[in-house]
Amino acid sequence: TRMALPQKGKPQLFVSDFFDFSIYVDAQTEIIEQWYIDRFLTFRDTAFQNPSAYFHRYASLPDESARATAQQIWKEINEVNLLENIEPTRRRASLILEKGKNHLVEKVYLRKL
Repeated sequence: TRMALPQKGKPQLFVSDFFDFSIYVDAQTEIIEQWYIDRFLTFRDTAFQNPSAYFHRYASLPDESARATAQQIWKEINEVNLLENIEPTRRRASLILEKGKNHLVEKVYLRKL
């Protein structure tokens, strides 16, 4: 089993270490953040409208408050998860698909097998 370089003196082991071939879908952090905010605003007008939805409390937020809430959730939860748990697996992926703002794959990197 391959292991990631040590972080704070301890080797890191990821689920992807147990697969022979892994695919990493990548994009610039700023683009991913914008996708998250756009999706949050779309859900505010759709799925969040359901009274039993976990995020229903955000359904009636005005645009600026909804955008600020989405940015806060991104910074405090999702970006932290991306940087600490997801991004470290990129360098060991067999195939990396790099996406642009429009969600289309712009570059493909295949590690020599």
